[in-house]
Amino acid sequence: MFSFLTLLGGLRWSFLLLFFSLLFGEGWGGSSLYAQQLPHYSNYMLNNFVMNPAVAGTNPYFEGLSNNRYQWIGITDAPRTYILSVNGPTKSLNVGLGGLLFTDIVGPTRRTGFYLSYAYHIKVAEKVKLSFGLSGGILQFMVDASKITLKNPIDQVISTGLQSVIAPDFGVGIYAYSTDKKWYAGASMPQILQNRINFYETASTSLSKLATHFYITGGYKYQLNENFTIEPSALIKFVKPAPVQFDLGVRAIYREKIWLGAAYRNLDAVSAMVGYTMQENLTFAYSYDFTTSNIRKYSTGTHEFMIGIKFYKVEKTESVETVKEVVK
Repeated sequence: MFSFLTLLGGLRWSFLLLFFSLLFGEGWGGSSLYAQQLPHYSNYMLNNFVMNPAVAGTNPYFEGLSNNRYQWIGITDAPRTYILSVNGPTKSLNVGLGGLLFTDIVGPTRRTGFYLSYAYHIKVAEKVKLSFGLSGGILQFMVDASKITLKNPIDQVISTGLQSVIAPDFGVGIYAYSTDKKWYAGASMPQILQNRINFYETASTSLSKLATHFYITGGYKYQLNENFTIEPSALIKFVKPAPVQFDLGVRAIYREKIWLGAAYRNLDAVSAMVGYTMQENLTFAYSYDFTTSNIRKYSTGTHEFMIGIKFYKVEKTESVETVKEVVK
């Protein structure tokens, strides 16, 4: 028993060492980044796990969430994003596990991925925990050349077939939160491998490089009275050389069941949000983005739907520290 606990402790510190080496290593330094490649989410405050693997296991139950986003309605082949995620804690509540499946479609291109996530939670104060997360998965990029109209029909660069590329991917995250769910703050970096995507065997190099993104999130719940809660939140996104983009939002929540909200995303849109939680375990949310960029001349806006279900509550068991005391 003692040898097993010693090994467990060693694995814990190895995990933390790996996390910090990824977060502050080459991916953060002088690596080359290009442009924003990952989709927006207006309901990010309801599903932070999509952007940060360290969120896995922050709640004492397993939760499944489905996000469906239809962007720039009215524009042909506009972006569509579909996400299904599940995450929850182990019985010790010190480890979180999760999975994520998504498809992002833009015109003739499709980006599909599957990720598994691991998060380790450390208690740093009476009601405060700090979580470190890693995610790893597979991305598939597809281009349907039959849907592309070329200026020169005899151009041999693009064939008329379906091209597909598969690449591995990893992400890291850190997340601090209060166990009473009053506040949270996190930072994450998806696509840290920065793989190149080459669709054609004749191409020796490619500018289609996965760019590391940087996300910073935060939120706070302010209890007005026994019925109403106000929750401001923020999301900051950066990928070089695109300008920094931020989302600022606020929700007014009635008895943790019904809410109305609004958000502002610079350089893009203003959002209106509404949601309802039924019987404490089934959640429905909807947001509508009023486009503020020049695209508003051609689009009527963006719809985003979310459905969430809490399906397994985890009862806390004895921690490793308690077992150590018993062994002594």
